[in-house]
Amino acid sequence: MSEETEILPPEAALALAWSPQEVRARLTMLLQLDRRLARIVARTSEPMLGQMRLAWWRDALRQPKAARPRGDAVLDGIGMVWGGHEAGLIAMIDGWEVLIGETALDLVAIADFAAGRAAPFMALSDDLKDGQRPVVAQGARCWALTDAAIAMSDPAERALFLEAARECCDRIGKMPRDLRGLAVLAALARRSVRLGGVPLMAGRGASLAVLQAAIFRV
Repeated sequence: MSEETEILPPEAALALAWSPQEVRARLTMLLQLDRRLARIVARTSEPMLGQMRLAWWRDALRQPKAARPRGDAVLDGIGMVWGGHEAGLIAMIDGWEVLIGETALDLVAIADFAAGRAAPFMALSDDLKDGQRPVVAQGARCWALTDAAIAMSDPAERALFLEAARECCDRIGKMPRDLRGLAVLAALARRSVRLGGVPLMAGRGASLAVLQAAIFRV
């Protein structure tokens, strides 16, 4: 297998720029894997084939680093910085898999997607305190749902995702200092939801939202 790294969107680059060095490498590979999974789901027309591709990633991450296939830049990068924390990444794979089922998505399925996609953010910081975990989870879900809604073409599904995102984005507290990058993503998502689901970096207000989130972590 030979796969290059993914091209990250501008908001991801800003989130990484505001992240401290000890978090940046892990966040980079989280976002790289997320983009890879999103690409797999977007290109899936046969659910079984999509599930097989996601299963490859799940199985690879369950193996010890030395036993994993080599040559995929994302998988190799994960092995360098995510050792011992792969459970969150596997949960993210499970979350993305929700979107390739044959049944229509409901609020329960959407909540499962959000929880799975948000899971690895809990492992970004080795200093995360128990009291900070709900804030991180809420911010990650806010971003996960909003970002997914923006990419959806089905109006009904988009509306459901935005409804779920609105509930998450309205209740985010102050992020831990070393998770400024997530604060940036969550702030952009909250702004997008408020404006009806516009792209995260749309309009002049996006830059101000990034700066405020990076400074005040809300």
